[in-house]
Amino acid sequence: MNKPTALPANQRLRINLLRLAFFAMLPLLVFSKSAWLHPEWLFDLFEVTGVFLVIAAVLGRFWSILYIGGRKNSEVMQDGPYSMCRHPLYFFSCMGAVGFGLMLGSVVLTAVLGAATFSILSATAAREEAFLRTEFGKRYDDYAARTPRILPRPSLFHTRSEITFNVETLRRNFFDALVFLSFIPLAELLEGLKEGALVPTFLIY
Repeated sequence: MNKPTALPANQRLRINLLRLAFFAMLPLLVFSKSAWLHPEWLFDLFEVTGVFLVIAAVLGRFWSILYIGGRKNSEVMQDGPYSMCRHPLYFFSCMGAVGFGLMLGSVVLTAVLGAATFSILSATAAREEAFLRTEFGKRYDDYAARTPRILPRPSLFHTRSEITFNVETLRRNFFDALVFLSFIPLAELLEGLKEGALVPTFLIY
């Protein structure tokens, strides 16, 4: 009997969908103004929390790449961040999107950015898993049965005492990290445009 076949998820499609979602929301990002500017400490709290989440997302992605780099689609990684959820890279990407929304001082933008990113990455994860199930069968099924897909469960954490990592994959992830870090100056730029009344704005919560 022939083994069922499935193709790995199209990562370029994932990237293009995320870009499309961002550009679709760009008018909302540019022309909306936080309704939480007063008291000032509340907006500052949103902003600082957002910066913290973006930096944590970058560090989390590097942490995940140390484990999965060079091994994706070739083995069932179950250590480190992969012991807590099956797609930690996607979890940290969602964290970065939420952080960006908070830096803009809007609960609505935070929810929209987080939900859009989560939806796209969750659909990508489902396609990836269809491939992994055909490749690894019961081994992946058992892993999936005890490990959440994207939202981590810290109580499941375990890891080996030593790991090896792929330098080339880590280098590529560095450029992905720059995209997330660019959220910080982008949020500051948008805030400056709105404070200087350089663009028409409407209030958003």
